[in-house]
Amino acid sequence: MKTKLIGAAAVVILLSASAYGAFFLAPNELTMGFVQRIFYLHAPCGMTALAAFMVCFVGNLGYLFKREAKWDWLGVASAEVGLAFCTVVLLTGPIWAKPAWGVYWAWDARLTSTLVLWLLYLSYLILRTMVDDPDRRALISAFYGVFIFLDVPLVYGSIWWWRTQHPQPVVFTSGGMDPVMRKIFNLSWLSLTALMILLIRQRYELEEVRAEAQTLAQEAEAA
Repeated sequence: MKTKLIGAAAVVILLSASAYGAFFLAPNELTMGFVQRIFYLHAPCGMTALAAFMVCFVGNLGYLFKREAKWDWLGVASAEVGLAFCTVVLLTGPIWAKPAWGVYWAWDARLTSTLVLWLLYLSYLILRTMVDDPDRRALISAFYGVFIFLDVPLVYGSIWWWRTQHPQPVVFTSGGMDPVMRKIFNLSWLSLTALMILLIRQRYELEEVRAEAQTLAQEAEAA
C-alpha cells in the first residue's frame, strides 16, 4: 500500500510540474499563440495511448501463446486505459484545430485513422461484454486485439507516409521545437506515461480481484 501511495504521489507531482511548465514556462508559439499550449496535453496523450495499445497487444499475444488469465487481464486493463487517452486526443484535437485550420475536424489520414482506432478498441471492450465464458472471452478478445493493433502503426506513420492537414512531425526531428518547448513536452510525456502505468496496474489488480471473486462464487454454487 505504501508503495502505491508513493507512486501515486509521484504521478501527481509530475502532472503538476508538466501543467505548470505548459502554462507558465513554455514560450508562446508565434502563429497560434496561447491555444498552442494544448499541444503539451494533446500530443503526449496520443503517444501514451499508442503505448497502452502496444501493451494490450503484448497481453493479447501472451494469452494466445500461454493461455494464462493474467495476460487477458493485462490486455483489457491496457485497452481501457489506452481508450481513455485516445478519447482525450479526440476531444483536445478539435479545440486546437478550430483556430489553426478554421474547422474543428478534417478527414485527413491522422485524424481518420485515430478515430478508427478509437472505434476499434471501443468495440474490443464491447465484444468482451457479449461473451460470458471467461476462457472463450479471453481467446476471442486476444484474436481480435491482435488484429486491430494493425491500426496503431498506421496512426503513427500516417503523417510520415501521406501529406495531410495534420502538422508534420516535430517531436522526433532535430530542430523541430524550441528547446524549452521540447523539455516541457518531454516532461508531459513522462508524466502521462507514469499515469498510464499507474492506471494499468490498478485496473489489472481490479481484474484479478474480479476473477478471484468469480471463482469463489462458482465454487460456492458447486458446493
